[in-house]
Formats: sequence, structure tokens, C-alpha cells
Amino acid sequence: MNVFVSGGAGYIGSTYVEQALNAGHAVTVYDSLVEGHRSAIDPRANFVQADLSDGARIIETLKAAKAELIVHFAAYALVGESMQNPGKYFGNNVGNGVKLLDAALAAGVRKFVFSSTCATYGFPDQVPITEDTPQNPINPYGESKRMFERVLEWYQRLHGLEFVAFRYFNAAGASGRFGEHHRIETHLIPNVLEVALGQASQCEIYGTDYPTPDGTCVRDYIHIVDLAQAHLLAMEPGHQGFFNLGNGDGYSVREVIQMCEKVTGKKIKAIEKPRRPGDPPRLVAAADKAKRELGWQPKFPKLEQIVSTAWEWHRQHPNGYQD
Repeated sequence: MNVFVSGGAGYIGSTYVEQALNAGHAVTVYDSLVEGHRSAIDPRANFVQADLSDGARIIETLKAAKAELIVHFAAYALVGESMQNPGKYFGNNVGNGVKLLDAALAAGVRKFVFSSTCATYGFPDQVPITEDTPQNPINPYGESKRMFERVLEWYQRLHGLEFVAFRYFNAAGASGRFGEHHRIETHLIPNVLEVALGQASQCEIYGTDYPTPDGTCVRDYIHIVDLAQAHLLAMEPGHQGFFNLGNGDGYSVREVIQMCEKVTGKKIKAIEKPRRPGDPPRLVAAADKAKRELGWQPKFPKLEQIVSTAWEWHRQHPNGYQD
């Protein structure tokens, strides 16, 4: 297929682009490079540097690429920043997303795959979390993603636009060629590995009194190659709706740090800090729907596999991408 990928220079988008090209698809990456990296784009892809606010440019690019499918990764994704600047998040994640949807209709694209988040659930009333768990976002980031999910439902109902929306849990790991480099890094695994690389003196544990086995937060980590493979499966005609993507296993902050020590062979200093507001004790996915309806099966479900691939990439790219 001819695939248009927004945010293909980002962490997850770059790995999807690589996997889609390996599967024989033609890919056009559309990215502003505000958060993404030029060298994270597979050289086999066509690249257009432009912003999602430019609706005319999107339509022009879709038509030139003869796009049959849009995979939408581009978004602002810092929870703390969204609490300080909600307009930035609603303007881009919702407003510019609508421009992309309107461009899809104008260019005759009939299928849309969306990168959503488990942040739409807020504090879940059940764990593991199913797609039917009530959604109650607790920050503008999660709310912006939930709002766009609702927009997708209306475009499907009114315009017949087929969509799949994936609610990611904690994306982690690396593909070999492409890995995790955010200009502002908030994710646990890369921050812990910075200590092992000698780039930081310590990592932080926020809260040690949660109702979990060791008192620290528990999260479900999913390898980015497994995420990418789910998107490839979603491209098939007829797949529609919302899907959780996670491994169904939860690991605590302390367990992640211990695994990073095991994989790297280095002692990692961690200091304990008070809880951060808005951190649920446990977030673990029930991804049975994706397995049942899409035929998705994670190839790298274990934490050791995830951390090992991340560590290998960070060792080879100690300063991340250079652009």
C-alpha cells in the first residue's frame, strides 16, 4: 500500500516506518521535526518536512503519494507540559488532527490508524484494563487523545472513514536501527540507562508507598517492534475500532531498575522521592481484543528483552540522534 505517516521521525513512528518498508509498503513521512529527528527516518521513505497545521500541504502530499492509508503518530505527549499549557495540546492533538482527517477526505483516503494512549483511562476502576474500562483522563494530554478518538467515531459515522485507534501502554525498547531519543526524556527505562552510561549520577523513584508488592508504581511495557507490527495488521481492510496494546504483565519501578542493572552489569543508584500527583498505582493492559481480532502476538513480551534492545541501542548511540 501507499502509506502516509505523520510523525514518522519520532520514536514509535520511525520503527513503524522501518517495519512497513520491510513489509513492502511505500511510505511517505510527514513530520515537522519539532520533536522528531531527521536521522530517525528510514532513508527508503519519502520525506516531507511540514506542519500538520498546513491543511493544503497535507492534501498536496497525500495526492502526490497516492496515499491509501494514513497512520497518525504526530502529537505532543508530555503530561506535565499539558498541565501547564493545555492549549498547545488541544490545538495540535485535536485541532491539527481534524485538519489531517479533512485532508484525508479531500484526498480520498478511506482508512486511518491512530496512535492513542492508555492515558485516556485516567485512574482505572479495574486492572487489567479492557477497552470497555470507563475513560476519565486526568490531564489535558489524555483528554486530547480521548477527544480525537471521539472525532474519529463521528468521521466514521458521517463519512464512512474506517479507523483503528491503538491505546498504547508504555512503549519501550529499540528495533536495532531506531531507538528512543526525546529532547525532554520522561520515560523510565532511558532515564535509568543514562545512569548505566555514566551520563547521570542517579535515577528517581517517585513514590514508594503505593498499594503494590514493593510500594512503587507498576506499569505494562511493550516493545516498539510489537507496536509497529500491530499497526501493520490494522492496515488490512475491515479492521475497525479501539484496541489496547500491552503485554498484560506489570513491572514495578524497582523491578525495572533491577533489570537494567542485570542487563547492563552496572550498579544503578536510585533515590526515593515523594509521589507525583496523578500517577495511578497500576496500569496493565488486557490486549486480548487485538490478539483475537487482529491476530496480533507480541514477539518481545519480556522485560529483559525490552531492556536489552534499549541498552544495545543506547550503547551504540550514547548521545541519541545527532539532528
